[in-house]
Amino acid sequence: MRLAFWRAGKDKAVVERAISKPKAEAKSTEAARKIEAEPAPVAAKQAQAESGDIDLHALGAVLARKRGWIIVPTVLALVASIAAVNLVTPRYKSESRILIDGRENVFLRPSSDRSTEERQSLDPEAVTSQVQLVLSRDLAREIIKKNKLAERPEFDPVLQGISPLKSLAALIGIGRDPFSMTPEERVLDAYYERLQAYAVDKSRVIVVEFQSADPDLAVRVANSIADGYLVLQQNARQDQARSASQWLSGEIENLRKKVSDAEAKVEDFRSKSSLFVGTNNTTLSNQQMGEVNTQLNNARSMKADAESRARLIKEMLQSGKPIEASEVVNSELMRRLSEQRVTLRAQLAERSSTLLGNHPRIKELKAQLGDLDNQIRDEAAKISRSFESDARIASGRVDGLTASLDQLKKQATSTNGQDVQLRALEREAKAQRDLLETYLGKYREASTRESIDTAPAEGRIISRAIVSNTPAYPKKLPIVLIATIATLLLSSGVVVTGELLRQTAPRAVAVFTPAQTQAPMRQEPVVQPVAEPMLDPVVEDLTPLQPEMTADADVTEFAEIEHLADSLRAAGPAAKKVTVLGTAAGEAITLSTLTLARHLARDARVVVVDLAASSPTIAAVSVDASAPGLAELMQGEASFAQIITRDKLSRLHLVMAGRPGFDRSLLQSPRVTLAIDALLRAYDHVLVDAGSASDLPAELLTAHARAVVVPDASMAPDARTLMCEQLRAVGFSEVTMLSRPVQPSDAAEAPRGVAA
Repeated sequence: MRLAFWRAGKDKAVVERAISKPKAEAKSTEAARKIEAEPAPVAAKQAQAESGDIDLHALGAVLARKRGWIIVPTVLALVASIAAVNLVTPRYKSESRILIDGRENVFLRPSSDRSTEERQSLDPEAVTSQVQLVLSRDLAREIIKKNKLAERPEFDPVLQGISPLKSLAALIGIGRDPFSMTPEERVLDAYYERLQAYAVDKSRVIVVEFQSADPDLAVRVANSIADGYLVLQQNARQDQARSASQWLSGEIENLRKKVSDAEAKVEDFRSKSSLFVGTNNTTLSNQQMGEVNTQLNNARSMKADAESRARLIKEMLQSGKPIEASEVVNSELMRRLSEQRVTLRAQLAERSSTLLGNHPRIKELKAQLGDLDNQIRDEAAKISRSFESDARIASGRVDGLTASLDQLKKQATSTNGQDVQLRALEREAKAQRDLLETYLGKYREASTRESIDTAPAEGRIISRAIVSNTPAYPKKLPIVLIATIATLLLSSGVVVTGELLRQTAPRAVAVFTPAQTQAPMRQEPVVQPVAEPMLDPVVEDLTPLQPEMTADADVTEFAEIEHLADSLRAAGPAAKKVTVLGTAAGEAITLSTLTLARHLARDARVVVVDLAASSPTIAAVSVDASAPGLAELMQGEASFAQIITRDKLSRLHLVMAGRPGFDRSLLQSPRVTLAIDALLRAYDHVLVDAGSASDLPAELLTAHARAVVVPDASMAPDARTLMCEQLRAVGFSEVTMLSRPVQPSDAAEAPRGVAA
């Protein structure tokens, strides 16, 4: 028969394995003896190397053993670095500091800005821009020219002569050929190589550092850069003021002509339109209208006052009340008449004390008194009539002033359009005049700034460079330490990497591939899973016992399973994974798996993984027949805790393939192998019910596993032997074939024995 997972290119290997069986068995026996005779530490190291773990003790031993490969390069690097730092020409560094404060001379500040703060805040971008100004090529050319740097071999490599090393580096493209550059480019490259300018964090201070083999030159150049930076700023301000004054002078001449033309247009339009201006900058028509309006209001007031006085006197006369109006009382005639009346009343009172009422003198006095009263009333009536006359006069004046005002209004209405045009011309003339005055003020300020030599700069030097006697380059101690430590780490890393590659090399041998048909497979039973440590291997082949078990009729399948369980228990970690498969699908494979697992579960943690799903037995003996399985785990519908159930009659744990109707292609997923590896870490034994293995991946069944074969009852001994060779050829570490399949009656006895 042929199982599905070894059909691809295995026939030739099987024939070779069958021919070389005696020789392979001899080699396997010899290998087993060597392993058993090997000391425990060596075996533990080999097992640890084969499992893929890193042996720190072995790494330490390798470092101690190969210390010469580490010490010699380290010492050489130490000596070479010491020699290099002493041969390099030292450079001395000097620095100057500039404060960017943006100050303005209070006497040169524009009059409109003299009320603002003296210091203006600068943002970090402005300070960074000033750093770029320090590094500008214009300033660099000035410094090079001032200090004659182009005449020094330090800044012009051509003056030092031809360097073969530099020429070779330039030829292969690593460096630049000095002879292909202009003298200015060579000096500028050397200048910028030794110059460093940066802004101090959270401040407005710029640090200018310059290095040179001559400490005095480093000081001069650093100070020259700071001074040149300030001069460059002053020149820039003077150039700006000069450009502004030139532009303003031209604009002022144009504005003067425009102002003259605008004012001439205003006066010409005013004379043509008769829109002359009176006092308070108002036109004559408006001024006249205002005066007439004032007179009209006064006339109306006089008219109302006269009418009120006349009406009041009439009311007094009609009611017979004494005339007490101020106009009547203050009249000279009324005052004399009142005095006479008072005199007559006094005489009447005097005479009435001695004479009777019918006396002629008394009557005469009364007649005189009545005549005086009539005169007083007549005089009051005259005064009233005079007020009425004044009111009529005022009314006539009001009418005349009203007519004059209406006429002036009509004249003002006719001149409004011309007045609007006049105001527009005046506004234009005023705007041109104001702009001319502004430009004149700015022109005077720009001229003043241009004529002053000490124009304010954006910054000031707060620290000048001084001579330093300590070389800034090279840093001898750090360079020597870095080179030595780097060589030490690099050489140690090379040794450790080689040892790690040697330790992890057996891992590639433990992976089974179907194409391995040439190498002998008998020596592979000692290879164990990467995640599990290897103990002393127990290699036991139950195939030679099969004839004895068949000959003895008293040995039952249950006894054979129990004997197999004892051998697996004795093998320990070497038998953690057991794949149970058969020559044909049937109930016997599942029953054999359950019987063997229940024997192992007496004193170990055992789980049965159903990958065949061809028998309802596992679901029947499970405490939860509807529990999910590996298919649901692959789909993410269940977790490990949900797919693991228990056997009703033992301590055995069960993992089913999936609920009824699941997709069997899920069992071919690489994640199934990861799930079984996880079970191998949690359990002492993992039994895989593979059925006939018709559609399962070879790696899933054979990786670090032993095989237990459940044959047909009619299978010949030669076919059984050939099948064991085939299974060893595909990657099983050990193959055990049962004498005959377990029957349902035998499986029924097994649980009772285990439960007991």
